[in-house]
Amino acid sequence: MDFAFVLLIAFAVFLVVFVRTELGLYLVIFSMLLSPEIGAGSGGLAEGRQVVIRTEDLVLLVVAFSWLAKTAVNKELGLALKTPLNRPILWYVAVTTIATLVGYATGTVQGLGGFFYVLKYTEYFVVYYMVANNLSNRSQAWRFVGAAFLTAAIVSVIGAAQIPSGQRVSAPFEGTEGEPNTLGGYLVFMMALAGGIALETQRLRVRLTCLALLALMVVPLAYTLSRASFLSVPFVLAALGVFSSRRRVVVGALLLLLVSAPLIGVALLPKAVVNRILYTFEPEAGQATVRFGKVALDPSTSARFISAQQALVAWTRQPVLGYGVTGARFMDVQYARTLVETGIVGLAVFLWLAWSALKSSLASFRALRDPEERGLALGFLAGTVGLLVHAVGANTFIIVRIMEPFWFFAAVVVSLPALAAAQESATPARQFRRIA
Repeated sequence: MDFAFVLLIAFAVFLVVFVRTELGLYLVIFSMLLSPEIGAGSGGLAEGRQVVIRTEDLVLLVVAFSWLAKTAVNKELGLALKTPLNRPILWYVAVTTIATLVGYATGTVQGLGGFFYVLKYTEYFVVYYMVANNLSNRSQAWRFVGAAFLTAAIVSVIGAAQIPSGQRVSAPFEGTEGEPNTLGGYLVFMMALAGGIALETQRLRVRLTCLALLALMVVPLAYTLSRASFLSVPFVLAALGVFSSRRRVVVGALLLLLVSAPLIGVALLPKAVVNRILYTFEPEAGQATVRFGKVALDPSTSARFISAQQALVAWTRQPVLGYGVTGARFMDVQYARTLVETGIVGLAVFLWLAWSALKSSLASFRALRDPEERGLALGFLAGTVGLLVHAVGANTFIIVRIMEPFWFFAAVVVSLPALAAAQESATPARQFRRIA
């Protein structure tokens, strides 16, 4: 792509966003899952991976710079709002950065890998603060949510179109190999949001729309063949059933059917899904195998247990701040990776951040009165539970295409009580005290 043309487009986006930030946020929402790669480096950064640049990265960068410029011109806008997640976010970024700098100093982190990974982690929180800072009313919040759900519908249609190929379904523009686990985690989260609204709403049209979206998303989810995603579904249903103020019996019945009727499940689920689940308990000769009594696991699942065990051993040698981001060998288990890369301090801060997200969404759910808004908060709570389970078999909380939607919705859910209170009292919408 011609550099001058890209620069012109970027400048145009900058001007548009400077005048009206909301338009830039729509661009960010649609680009989260629908952004193609526009370039890739020829050399690996870390963990055998290459530098990959997506349209999304440039869009977010331009929108963020425009937002910063706008706040610099208009001092009343402020840089960030005080939200319940500010402190854990700040600590998480600080600990991750410090651990990686120590890794560079001691030689455990080499090359640009650690720098780019930390930059990606920070990018998620830029999304959070941009959304939280620019939400002015509930109608605007629901327009953003609608755009995110429309994106999920488009992604689901594209995913469903991949099924006849016989390959595992992955998100659009994921390269030749794809990342089915990524799409699985994203769909579980989005399904939790739609399910929460469907449970709480009192409007038939909204419920039917959410149920239709759920039906659309469940098809590509099944064909991702992502066992971490399958494992998280019962926990999402359990969270919806426990916290929902309506139809707990229905959700409980669905959960019971899912976990206690395997024969019915085998009859209803696609053969590829059943085979994928059963493969978990099929060891292969000559491959590393983890056994629990007489139960032996397949090479992929065994590798996760082995990498977690190796992480614990490595962690004991550098227990406080770990080896820094990318300072240890690759492992596809979020908790083990966080422990070995950022030590016990980093894991504690990560768990604090996750707990704060759960606590804040539950507080919003209890404070809100509008059924759809309560449903969104409930869905976010259940979706967070699902992602925490998903993280047992994936690096869920550092995956761009899961975390950017997650932090987008986190900003909406955390902001809704203040927006609702402002509308009801006819006072300015921003109820959070601004901080520099």
